[in-house]
Amino acid sequence: MDPVLEFEKPIVEIEEMIAKLKKLSSESKGDFSGQIEELEKRCREHKEHIYQTLTPWQVVQIARYKDRPILQDYLNLLFADFVELHGDRRYGDDRALIGGLAKFEGRKIMLIGHNKGKNVKDNVERNFGQAKPDGYRKALRLMKLAEKYGLPILTFIDTSGAFPGLDAEERGQHEAIARNLTEMARFGVPIVCLVTGEGGSGGALGIGVGDVILMLQYSVYSVISPEGCAAILWRDGKEAPKAAEALKLTAQDLLKFNVIDEIIPEPLGGAHRNYQETTAAVRMALVKHLDKLCKLTPAKLLEKRFEKYSKMGIFSA
Repeated sequence: MDPVLEFEKPIVEIEEMIAKLKKLSSESKGDFSGQIEELEKRCREHKEHIYQTLTPWQVVQIARYKDRPILQDYLNLLFADFVELHGDRRYGDDRALIGGLAKFEGRKIMLIGHNKGKNVKDNVERNFGQAKPDGYRKALRLMKLAEKYGLPILTFIDTSGAFPGLDAEERGQHEAIARNLTEMARFGVPIVCLVTGEGGSGGALGIGVGDVILMLQYSVYSVISPEGCAAILWRDGKEAPKAAEALKLTAQDLLKFNVIDEIIPEPLGGAHRNYQETTAAVRMALVKHLDKLCKLTPAKLLEKRFEKYSKMGIFSA
């Protein structure tokens, strides 16, 4: 049986009861329509209550959930004619961060994003979505190509962070990410960034500078993981729930602070419960923002982008 999120156990128990009654009905062992209807109503009420009162730590758990749609799913459901482009032309081809040319609603775009994989083999091959310098340099190469041909750039962010290993540091992890931040601020083409799961630290920022920043409703975006924050502040990773509260990492918090521009709603129970409904909401948001941004001149894009980031960090005593 697949692992169940702790706070979802009451929901799963009711769903299992509904499934058993439906099976009995299909085998003509009685009419259970009344009981099924009552249980379905109770199940929906449970879901609504739970998902309206989620703690930040519970949102983190949903953002990391193994069945949550990843870039590969969005590729299949949203885009056409995807042609993956490989390599950074310096070291290698990082599979944790992929990109290439695609068509979105008839419009040619450059798509770049973290891809964790759908199983253990893929997870290992793609380093669980933790990119190394080669990945960020590949992303930058593709973004420069997009600017050369006037293509909008879409980035899908879903990583716990950039890879922290020695080999990544030796090859200039910090420089690669910093270079991307600088260059993305200057590109004269529309850039839309979407956090689909976990937006972790510099690993997320390395492809996260854009004209519009979107987040799925139960995704998170933070300078550090709750566990890492707890280990630093309280010397105990078990304090992660407290750290998640302090970090203000939910989409609702970040919208309030003007760090992001819009929250894309998810189906009741999270994106993993209905890929089609999630994809439809993502498509609607991307179309809306691309239509607006593609009407702007490169000079106007840069002007508005500068204004957007200049306003961040403003506070009053």
